Amino acid sequence: MKGRAARAACAALLTAVQLAAQRRDSSSVVPDSVQTASLWVRPLASLLVPGTGQLMAHQDRGAVYLAAEIYLVARFVQLDHEATRQATRFQALAFNVARAPYLPEKKDTVFEYYEQMERFPESGFYDGDPGPAFAPETDPRTYNGSVWLLARRTFWPDPNVPPDPMSPPYINALTFYWNHAIGPGYQWSWRDHSLEHEEYRAAIRRSDNSYRSAQNQIGLLLANHVLSAVDALISARLAAAAGRPAEVHSMVGWGRAQVSITLPF
Repeated sequence: MKGRAARAACAALLTAVQLAAQRRDSSSVVPDSVQTASLWVRPLASLLVPGTGQLMAHQDRGAVYLAAEIYLVARFVQLDHEATRQATRFQALAFNVARAPYLPEKKDTVFEYYEQMERFPESGFYDGDPGPAFAPETDPRTYNGSVWLLARRTFWPDPNVPPDPMSPPYINALTFYWNHAIGPGYQWSWRDHSLEHEEYRAAIRRSDNSYRSAQNQIGLLLANHVLSAVDALISARLAAAAGRPAEVHSMVGWGRAQVSITLPF
């Protein structure tokens, strides 16, 4: 009886130990949904602020992504400021020099207008007839004259022979001129101001180049965000699969790119 009771007590004790071990094991298991969510924390952090995911994992290369972000943002701000400064410069030259003889109002317009001021030394008259009749500018060296020449070539059978003023070809050409010619208030002339015209052209080129370079910085910024996020995602997934920290080293240079993965043993 005593032996049977001792065996029963041992069996009960063993069962209790096993149940306790099972409870500990079940409490240490992390649900799959929680594990999946934790894998995306570092990549999302790096996508928002490059290098953050790496720094959360105590990886020193996160500082490189962060430093690149700071440099690219500072460079974008600098280029955008320079582009705006040069745009203000050529707009001021246009208003104070080329448009000044026509007593213009201080109002801005589309960039294509300033491009035409770069190409043509004068806008030309809008209406060359001092009387009640309307006569388009005929000098093709001016902007309005080139518009009237294009209208004649487009709608007249012979651009050098005017049709009846009441005929559809003449009316169509005149309508085209009215829609595209430079009207009062926006006329210009660089006559006797060739140096200012050259500076105007240079300011437009500098503004264009700065704007273009600023747009390139935006592309590099996006690339830095994506590369940092991919780096953090690969590192997190490899570490989870291998059960030990994993590091991804990437290098991008002229003509080549390299990616290496390190797993400590």
